Parts: sequence; structure tokens; C-alpha cells
Amino acid sequence: MTSFFGPVFWLLVTLGVLVTFHEFGHYWVARRCGVKVLRFSVGFGHAIWKRVGRDGTEYQIAAIPLGGYVKMLDAREGEVDPALRGQEFTGKSVWKRIAIVAAGPGFNLIFTVAAFWLMFMLGRPDVAPVVTATPHSLAAEAGIQTGDRILSVDGQAVTTLSDSMDAVVDGLLGRTPLLITVRRSNGQQRHLVLPLDKLPAGQAVDKYLNQLGLQPAPPPAVAATVMAGQPAAMAGMMPGDRVVGINGQPVSDFDAFVKLVQAAAIKSPHLAITVERAGRPLQLNVIAKWESLEGGKRKWAIGVGAPMPELATVRYGPLRAFGASLQSTWRNTAQTFGMLGKMLSGQTSTRNLSGVIGIAQVANASAHMGLPWFLNFLALVSLSLAILNLLPIPILDGGHLLYYLIELVKGSPVSEQIMIIGQYIGLVLLFTLMGLACYNDIHRMWLS
Repeated sequence: MTSFFGPVFWLLVTLGVLVTFHEFGHYWVARRCGVKVLRFSVGFGHAIWKRVGRDGTEYQIAAIPLGGYVKMLDAREGEVDPALRGQEFTGKSVWKRIAIVAAGPGFNLIFTVAAFWLMFMLGRPDVAPVVTATPHSLAAEAGIQTGDRILSVDGQAVTTLSDSMDAVVDGLLGRTPLLITVRRSNGQQRHLVLPLDKLPAGQAVDKYLNQLGLQPAPPPAVAATVMAGQPAAMAGMMPGDRVVGINGQPVSDFDAFVKLVQAAAIKSPHLAITVERAGRPLQLNVIAKWESLEGGKRKWAIGVGAPMPELATVRYGPLRAFGASLQSTWRNTAQTFGMLGKMLSGQTSTRNLSGVIGIAQVANASAHMGLPWFLNFLALVSLSLAILNLLPIPILDGGHLLYYLIELVKGSPVSEQIMIIGQYIGLVLLFTLMGLACYNDIHRMWLS
């Protein structure tokens, strides 16, 4: 049940915060432009809470929390009291109407910058961009070796694993060769080219990532902790020992060590483990135990803990954080428009679209990673909402802006008939887009 209610809860938190901020933008600018706001609603449908403010606006929270709206005094929706005609929306200048409509996406953009700014000041915990390549993958073909540290992707410097993978994913959408600079464990720098042009067209990014085979490097086969009373401690293993072999089989990293323990213990729990201590080899006779640790599944265990990955927290002071937030907003805006352009041109598959289900899953995951990660998620979703609402689709803010731009050119408003036809077209486009995104989410869940 937790796997269901957790994503639903954090989805509601996300939509509640971002929709309220978006609609507040419309509300605030409308009031400044002298337009009377009749209702400010978070959600659609039946009101579960409402009250009327001193300004005469009805504030409410509705039952369907998948959006919201600001209802203004509008002559197109009925007769207007002559005493209130000066506060009616369509009677305002076209520039004021443009400002009111653009305020929603504009406030989402402001929220994006503010969320990134706070995230950079708090510090987003991450790990260093130390990677490896799965055998026979495109990353292996490019020359990626275990322990390579990524320094830059397509000329963009990176300091964390998340930033480096974000840049790689952006390259995957275009399927063109991608230059990366790495530093080998011996300190040597190498310029490598990921042959992304070899990827087949029309696939989702997760499949491209599997074919690319670029993954975080496993920790070294070093005993970070040795649990007292467990087989390894009883055999004399100590923290800091580097495991180099089990029953004569070489051990390359901690993941290989774990797998080799399981494979060898199935044949016999008596393990001959060779470790390196202070530069000298030492053989230990360890008797593995078949048990369940910390409520997990039963397996062969010897009581050795893996070393923690190298951390790389990004944290700045207020001024530098603000500059970084502007850079992140600009970079993600360019990437989003680039992805939309590639989808329209057919370079990128529409399978990469995500809907409400995908947002809920990522919201839940980022919330459990801590406040900085959740702020990062909110910033990205807020930016996506701003861009989506600015698309020139009737029924969205961008569609209304298109009408007003036409009005500026022709000198008169678009006819009511054209606007009605546009609304129908906009509804079809919007529901098609939402249906496709929802289908992609369900398809991914089915295959996972």
C-alpha cells in the first residue's frame, strides 16, 4: 500500500504547490490590472473547502487536484453589472490581457529559479562521476574503463554523477557522437567519443541507456566494515583489508566479491579468501553462514560491509547559488525546447514523454532523497509546466497569447467562432498528448 500512497501523496504535494503558484500569477497580475477575480480554485470539480475574501473573490480547494483556475469577470460568459464594467477582462487593453495570461507561466519560471537557488544553497548530496562500462556496450567500445572519472560532457564541465548523466541523456536524444573527457585512475586525461549514432531510432531513453552501458563504477573490494562475531571477523579479517581472491578466483571490485562469495559458498561454505593488508598478501579461512541479515532474503554472508561511494555535494553561497540557478534554468529550458524540436522532427521518440504516473513516481523517489533533491524535482516540473503552457495550443495560455498577438496585428479581436473551433482543437491536442504520456507510463510499468 505504501508503494501506492507514497507516490500519490507526493504528486498531490507537487501539483498543489505548482498549480497554486501558477494560478496566483494570473490572480496577482489580474488584480494589478484592475480585473475583478470571481474565483481562485486549486483543483477542479466540487469544492471541498471554500471561503469568500474581503475582495469578493471566492477561494476554494476542489475535489480533483489535477490543475486549477482563476475565474475573472468576463463579458463572454454573461451579462456584466454596469457598475463593474471597468473591472471586466475583455474590456482591458490587449497588453494587459497578455500580461495576465503570461503571468501564470511567468510565475512558474520564477518558482523554478527560486527552487534551484534554494537547492544550491542547501547543497544537493550526490556522488562523484566515477563510471564503468558494461561488457560489449557502446561505452566499452568508446574506451570507458572502470574507475574513469568524467570531467566534461560535450564541453560542459561536470562535478557529479547526476550532472554527467543528465548531459549524456540530452545527447542520447539526438543520437549523435558525444565527446566526453575522463581522467583515468592513474591521472591521465583522455578524450573519448560515445558512438551514439549507432543507436537505433524510435526507442525510449531507458533502452538507449541500457545499450550505452555507462554505469556508476562499483566500489573497490575493500572491507569498509567487518561485523564482530561474523565469519570474516572470526577468521581475522580487518577493516581496510583489500580482497584480491576467493578460492583462487581473482576479485576486481566489491560487486564481484559479493557475487563470488555466493557462487563459491553454494559449492562449499569453506572459503579461502586472499586479502592484501599493508601491501602484503594474507590468506584467511572463512566459513560462510546461510542467514538473513536485517530482515532481507536468506543468502550466504560473511559480515563484510562495502565502502561508501565518493561523495560530491554541490553547495554555494547565496550570490553564486543565484547565478547557478539562472544557468540551470537556462540549460534545462534549452534542453526541453531541444527535445520538443527533436520529437516534432522525428529525431526523438514520443515514448520519452511522461505523464501523471511518471511524475508521481519521480516525486516520491526525489522526496525520499531529501529536500534538495525534491526542490530540484519541483524546479524541473515547474519549468516544464511553464513551457507546456506557452505552447501555441488553444485552451492553454500559449493559445490565448496567440489570439492576442493576432489581435495586435489585425487590430481587432479574433472572432468568437474561431475561438470556439480553437478550443475544440486544443482539447483534442491536449487529451491526445495526455493520453500518449499516460500510455508511456503504463507501458514502462508493464515492462519493469
